[in-house]
Amino acid sequence: MLNNINYLDRLKNYKNVKLLLNDAYLMSDNLFSRELKYLKVDDYEYDSDIACEELGLDRNLISHLVEDYIKQIFNIQTTFLDHINKLKEDKEAKKELDYTEFRELSHKILGVARNLRIEVAEKILFRMMRSDDLDSMLKYLEALIATTIILNPEYSYKEINLKRKESL
Repeated sequence: MLNNINYLDRLKNYKNVKLLLNDAYLMSDNLFSRELKYLKVDDYEYDSDIACEELGLDRNLISHLVEDYIKQIFNIQTTFLDHINKLKEDKEAKKELDYTEFRELSHKILGVARNLRIEVAEKILFRMMRSDDLDSMLKYLEALIATTIILNPEYSYKEINLKRKESL
């Protein structure tokens, strides 16, 4: 399980947007062509026009809302990991597993993804919310991060760099 966590830590080491985006594409291609193939999202591309049309909002506002979504994902990735690690510790200690906080957080973010019509995130978060398998939960989190980067690589890079500076 630690190898997956290293992927999330590795995001902070990219020197430019292109390298970050290439890695996000590699990660999402790998996940969606193998372990998460059943989600059927390997060729997905976000279309903000759908959100604009269905919500009756202009493209600029949707763009800002997507940036807020990206910021939320990068802010909560550590919280997701903390929940998964706690569940892993409880499982190893043969305690009863309580998925409530993880599921509530997944549900909250799922609502945002649905509102913005980010279909790939909807599928991932729906599975995250329902999963009882810790390894699958990590795979879903990896996929969520990779697809978030692909959504807006420049803004993602900026947010990741802000996180890096905050942790110094």
